[in-house]
Amino acid sequence: MQLFLGIDGGGTGCRAAVANAAGAILGRGAAGPANIASDPAGAAANIIAAMEGALAEAGGGEIAAAGLGLAGANAAGATERLRATLPFARVTVVTDAITAVKGALGAGDGVVAALGTGSVFAVQRAGMVRQIGGRGLVLGDEASGAWIGRAMLAASLRAVDGFTVMTPLLAELVEEIGGPDGVVAFSLRARPADFAALAPRVAQSDDPAAMAVMARAEADVAEAACLLRGGDDLPLVFLGGLGTVFAARMAGRFPVQAALGTALDGALMLAREAA
Repeated sequence: MQLFLGIDGGGTGCRAAVANAAGAILGRGAAGPANIASDPAGAAANIIAAMEGALAEAGGGEIAAAGLGLAGANAAGATERLRATLPFARVTVVTDAITAVKGALGAGDGVVAALGTGSVFAVQRAGMVRQIGGRGLVLGDEASGAWIGRAMLAASLRAVDGFTVMTPLLAELVEEIGGPDGVVAFSLRARPADFAALAPRVAQSDDPAAMAVMARAEADVAEAACLLRGGDDLPLVFLGGLGTVFAARMAGRFPVQAALGTALDGALMLAREAA
């Protein structure tokens, strides 16, 4: 029996699914983060671990082809380095944004906003996908969980210095993390997922500083959506851990529709195409 592997790997975790030629999923697996730009060795290990879990649940077998949607695949050289470590004869490696679009829209046209630990936006027209963003927290990832968490900590230090008003939530964060010096120390060791852990608290808060950060994030999402729609009446699909948050905030501004499938479904589509 031919088996096909789909991998959806992001900054928070890695999911795998093994399916037969008809598309029926026979096994699933999961492992840790799989950003092949920031941690290539760790990502490769987690990809293999997730695959092995999915294969074990499927009862074993050989992988005919694999489709991998991975964070960091748009970094120069990252995909080539990963391919050298993979045991697949046929494999397609793309960014996790591409597999998210394929899974969410199928063959249809539309815009996808994937907002989790990081953020990325893409549009599909007649099967062709254009991606923007997704370049990591240092250079972007606007409106992502990591961006939101970092923005709140930056706001807390500005309030400590007296540039802005110290709000209750900002004061709580500074105290919890160990004062201003603790916030700085946290920033030096924190990975994007550590910043993103603060995002749900910010998104649910009516604190003035939190509301200001979320308003800026919403404006960034709207700007990306308008750019990709280009004046066309394309639907907008929200994905990721913060997807429902922004879908609710955007209701009435754009035609929002539910995803047809997941990024893992999109990865399995790529695997079947690779075969």
